[in-house]
Amino acid sequence: MTEIVPFAGEASIDRLTAALRGGKTDRVPHFEILIEDQHVERLLGRKAGNTLGVGGDPAKGAAAGEGARPMYPRDYLELCRMIGQDAVALEALWTPLKHVRPDGTVGLITDRSIKTRADLNRIIWPGESEIEERLQYVREYVNAAKGTGVGVVFLCASAFQTLYEFVVGLTDCMVMIMEDQDLFEELLSRSCDYFAELARRAVQAGVDIFFAADDFAFKTGLFVRPQIFEKVWRPHYDRILAPAREAKIPIMFHSDGKIDDAIEMLLEMGVDGITPMDPSGIDYRDYKKRYGDCLTLFGNIDITWPLVQGNAAEVERDVREHMDILKPRGRWVAGSSHSIVNYIPHGNFVIMINAFHEFGTY
Repeated sequence: MTEIVPFAGEASIDRLTAALRGGKTDRVPHFEILIEDQHVERLLGRKAGNTLGVGGDPAKGAAAGEGARPMYPRDYLELCRMIGQDAVALEALWTPLKHVRPDGTVGLITDRSIKTRADLNRIIWPGESEIEERLQYVREYVNAAKGTGVGVVFLCASAFQTLYEFVVGLTDCMVMIMEDQDLFEELLSRSCDYFAELARRAVQAGVDIFFAADDFAFKTGLFVRPQIFEKVWRPHYDRILAPAREAKIPIMFHSDGKIDDAIEMLLEMGVDGITPMDPSGIDYRDYKKRYGDCLTLFGNIDITWPLVQGNAAEVERDVREHMDILKPRGRWVAGSSHSIVNYIPHGNFVIMINAFHEFGTY
């Protein structure tokens, strides 16, 4: 069995925050937002869920994550120290918009049934109980991480994605933006009300890094024309980032796809780093040239090749090639192009981590 090789530079949140701020680090940090359960079990020697949930899978959507709790901090902290990852992460990805189901129970809207203004009357909007449900875990993680050197990343705010994936539907959401923009903005604004308050209180509770995520692009560009998207999305989403900006804690942002047309907007909004540099739409060499001095770049080790389809030598070579381009001048956080899914051979994941440590020192 391939094992994690002893490495220099134990897990430290100072390393990750320094990289996000453009400072010097002893080695290239690495970070995965999701390591799935089979890899976790192989590393820890026991079942502990995946790094975003126990008893559910929030990364796979609102319904898949309903009822899940975050990984227990003891397990997650042990995992981070074992592989040298500088922070644990907990999520509040999806806007908890609820309704009364046909059987009379109350649950999340996942049937894409909100189409008109009349449908707003069916929505049960999130309030204090939904905010507190997530904040209890923020406090749990912050308290558990004290004194360990490992930090806490708070991942949240897929407000736009919640609407097009679960509440309205992708096609109808795009039509709504063009034909009934007021209705779309009301849905988005009220969703962002929830996330803005959750962000304010999570920052107040002591998270180290704020990680906003809202997929708005595919491999050729943004879903919506950039000028229109900025007009309808930015004012509402900006309120979510405001607490982290004001507290001067680093801000990460995630969207898959080719996000060139959004980079300047994100920089203006205070974003310090973008993840995961989706290789389907982003050339990491180009991004290093254009943004390497003003923006911290994350990830880009392609999960298809080399992580799933490559062998150990190919994984190591790909990491070295990335290091050659992205390591100079800092501002790269190594990692995969998405997440460490179970269908990645475990040995390839371990080889990648070992290569980060071997070739990443300054």
